[in-house]
Amino acid sequence: MVVDDNDEYLMQLSLTQSLHSTSHRGGYCHGAVVHALQKCGVRHIDTAKRYGCEHLLQRAIRESGVKREDLWITTKLWHSDYGYDNTKKACLESCERLGVEYLDLYLIHWPDAQVPGKSNREVRAETWRAMEELYEKGLCKSIGVSNFLISHLEQLKEDCVITPHVNQVEYHPFQRPQELVDYCRSRNIVFEGYCPLAKGEALTHPTVIQLAKKYGRTPAQICIRWSIQNGIVTIPKSTKAERIEENCKVFDFTITEDDVEILNGMHDGRHVSWDPSFIV
Repeated sequence: MVVDDNDEYLMQLSLTQSLHSTSHRGGYCHGAVVHALQKCGVRHIDTAKRYGCEHLLQRAIRESGVKREDLWITTKLWHSDYGYDNTKKACLESCERLGVEYLDLYLIHWPDAQVPGKSNREVRAETWRAMEELYEKGLCKSIGVSNFLISHLEQLKEDCVITPHVNQVEYHPFQRPQELVDYCRSRNIVFEGYCPLAKGEALTHPTVIQLAKKYGRTPAQICIRWSIQNGIVTIPKSTKAERIEENCKVFDFTITEDDVEILNGMHDGRHVSWDPSFIV
């Protein structure tokens, strides 16, 4: 597989405010997106066709006044569009809904293809070949995957040419897949972590509450800061302006190494989102 020099630019995302204010369950808030862009310095927008709000983001981006070249826009390909021709068509449709001429990052959303008569591996490889062409043509500045485990990445390595630039995976104190993180780093795949608050479950944990009191921060800020200090490009989600502001105020303090290890020790393997471990 080929690894290009794009990963150095991607790594800058770890120092950039990220916004995941859209989801298929959590809804969408136009005002929160505009506020994040105008008032909080957010420049990384993470969305997906699955969330159903790409067309709404076009209006929010336009209203914010932030230039397209100053944004990093990520969206994702849903499994109903997997396959060589479908992938190319879906990418163009996402660009049209978002009102952009290119994507900064395009991800295969889920490793399960659900295509009758074809194996997941076969469909993933066919889909990735289309992603590679989208990247080579400049329609996607970076390409990657989401919810992929080592086994899925190993298959892709054998079947394709370009190494995914990113793997976006569930990451929080209860779900810290260090083996996968190490694997990605060894292959220059940027590891992005979603659900950093474990959908709120981490916010009521006694250890997180205790550390929040110690540092004079909120439990959410402790979880996000811990993730960042572990070298993860962290993508918190909120549809509330005040929570987005809170999530952004994590760059002016540091958690000690001992306390990071305490949080690391909370890992128990639970998923609060999708579990890809059963997908071959």
